[in-house]
Amino acid sequence: MGTDPTTQTLAQLGDNTPEQVAPRFAEIRARFDFEISSDSNTGNWPAFIARWTGRKSGVLTEIGDNWLKPAPPRLKKVVGQEFQKLKAHVESALEAKRKEIESAAEQAAAARDRIDLSLPGIERAIGTRHIIRQTYEELVRIFVSIGFSVVEGPEIETPYYNFEALNIPEHHPARDNMDTFYIEGAREPHLLRTHTSPMQIRTMEKQPPPVRIIVPGKVYRRDNPDATHGYMFHQIEGLAVDTDITFCDFKGTVEYFVREFFGPKAKTRLRPSYFPFTEPSAEVDATCHVCGGSGCRICKFSGWIELSGAGMVNPAVYGFVKNGYDAAKHSGFAFGMGIDRLAMMKYGVTELPLLFQNDVRFLRQFP
Repeated sequence: MGTDPTTQTLAQLGDNTPEQVAPRFAEIRARFDFEISSDSNTGNWPAFIARWTGRKSGVLTEIGDNWLKPAPPRLKKVVGQEFQKLKAHVESALEAKRKEIESAAEQAAAARDRIDLSLPGIERAIGTRHIIRQTYEELVRIFVSIGFSVVEGPEIETPYYNFEALNIPEHHPARDNMDTFYIEGAREPHLLRTHTSPMQIRTMEKQPPPVRIIVPGKVYRRDNPDATHGYMFHQIEGLAVDTDITFCDFKGTVEYFVREFFGPKAKTRLRPSYFPFTEPSAEVDATCHVCGGSGCRICKFSGWIELSGAGMVNPAVYGFVKNGYDAAKHSGFAFGMGIDRLAMMKYGVTELPLLFQNDVRFLRQFP
């Protein structure tokens, strides 16, 4: 017989009587029950199964080879019966143990994966609108509330719409290569628009008076990048044309916008200026949003912050449009403001590049 001590007790099976066979199998069964109940290390479980049911050297295999096969005729029946009982007991116990081990493993996994509802939740970062977009939407809301509509136009323009039709002559400094991005290689001269004002002309060509529009969008100029300038920025243009529109209407519109955007205590002032497409022209200032008009470093101790260039539409512009626009009957006003600049003032940003660097630490400050 083999070397396994469990099977060595019946090495001389031929010398036993039929009555002595059952106690010998009972000893092996008791040994198996002891080992399976005391083996708590599930890591040895495969080895334990192989020890008892292995095809080459398992205990059951050795009993079949060394007890059942060579048993004399007088013991063959009783040995076969006891062997089948032992085999059924071992297989049943092993199956029960397997289920027990799997159940314990599932419970352990469930315990690891269990959500403790008493723990604080995981905060997920949620994207928000960029402050330029927030400012854009607020500007649209303010002007739409007083009857303006929103139009958009191409960022690549012709010199005619960007300059000539706005009464900017051919040799004006703004048309120089030092100030404007011209596009080379095109059949006709094209450029990146330097303001959203071309949509004034395009809109009036399509729509007879009256007209009240705002034109938000990107514009491009050859500025040296610094804390307050960049090659690209956002601008919003406004135009209102009708009969009997006066400078007072323009002033009232500007004052309404300033109060809505900066608060009811904000004040407005107009300074004489010059723009080819407006006459008379004015610079629009608002009381400093930091010091409230008392004077600080931001407003250079003047108490005022420049907002936009504006004025009454130059009658010469109507001559480029026609389409029912008559300088003798119609009048209007126009203005242009930098959306980026307004966002900086609104949210206390001191450097323009911060708006375009996509620094999450900066953007999280403006939910």
